[in-house]
Amino acid sequence: MNPRRKKRLTLAVALIAGVAAVASLLLYALNSNLNLFYTPYEIVHGKTDTGVKPEVGQRIRVGGMVTMGSMKRDPDSLHVEFAVHDSAGGEVIVTFDDLLPDLFREGQGIVAQGVLVESGKLQATEVLAKHDENYMPPEVAEAMGQKHEKLDYSEQKPSEGYQY
Repeated sequence: MNPRRKKRLTLAVALIAGVAAVASLLLYALNSNLNLFYTPYEIVHGKTDTGVKPEVGQRIRVGGMVTMGSMKRDPDSLHVEFAVHDSAGGEVIVTFDDLLPDLFREGQGIVAQGVLVESGKLQATEVLAKHDENYMPPEVAEAMGQKHEKLDYSEQKPSEGYQY
């Protein structure tokens, strides 16, 4: 092999290795920022279709209803601990060290995002409370056993219900 071909081959191999390294670093960065949604039942017992449970240390989102009588506040700090349950019978303990949303209360639908610190316990970094008594995110509605349907926007003629 002459020196010119050897130099081109070395350059091509280095270019391919560089592209592969950049692609792998990009995929690793995207994977570490992935937040998967789980219901309390799925955290405790695993997903119904695959049986996969979230691992300790994994960033996840959990959605459900705050269990009545489960909220414990630390009087000296912002630390709060409460349980979240779903209609399937799963329950997860959530701890949070910041201000809760104004609409947060027991019996309320919430979505908490954070890190699973042990099986059945989530250290939340963000807690979102439902903002309207009629709205519930589709994932939370499904977890609570409620049906989530799209509204029908079919056209009506003025004689069928509208009065002018």
